[in-house]
Amino acid sequence: MAKTKILIVDDEVAIVNLVAAYLRPEGYEIYTADNGPGALQAARAFKPDLIVLDVMLPGMDGIEVLTRLRRESKAYVILLTAKTEETDKIVGLSVGADDYVTKPFSPRELVARIKAAIRRLSDTEEPAAGTVMQFQHLRIDTGSRKVWVDDQLIELTQTEFDLLVSLAEHRGMVLSREQLMEKALGFDYFGDTRVVDVHIGHLRQKLGGEPLIATVRGVGYRFEDQRG
Repeated sequence: MAKTKILIVDDEVAIVNLVAAYLRPEGYEIYTADNGPGALQAARAFKPDLIVLDVMLPGMDGIEVLTRLRRESKAYVILLTAKTEETDKIVGLSVGADDYVTKPFSPRELVARIKAAIRRLSDTEEPAAGTVMQFQHLRIDTGSRKVWVDDQLIELTQTEFDLLVSLAEHRGMVLSREQLMEKALGFDYFGDTRVVDVHIGHLRQKLGGEPLIATVRGVGYRFEDQRG
């Protein structure tokens, strides 16, 4: 079985070395970069399964790196953001990050988040039965992980797809943010549940047309498209 490839990008060498030291004993194949252009070069050369990406990088910031990467890679991306920079978190998630960890962080927390993500990625690589869910405006093929809105193929990130499937499988039911995070990011996810709000907002934009995902204020979200 091929090793999971992880790319760690941060201009603070001490952080890169510390995170790598925690991950290598787990059997992962580790690559590193300390600037934006180097991150793009490493991602293209090694095709990592998961990327830990700092926002503040020399040469090209992490948001620009992520924007370019998303044109050619579906790697799972965890952003490292400064504690006070809420805008970085929102923008990063909007351009394709799957999750974020706030600096300063516990290496154990980051490693736990990485391991949960890798378990998710491993699950999606298992042979699927190819279940198709057909709704009035939407078709979801869980085998190929493809989504069509009115016969138009829509590009979703892994997290967006998993959130959509979770909602569609429970059509008409309200799912809390915690439930959605557990289903889409793993049962042991313990990050900020506001992450789901940003992902849902981005998912709505991609789905377009009628609001297929309703907000239930103070509770969570509900999928409302009708069966086809």
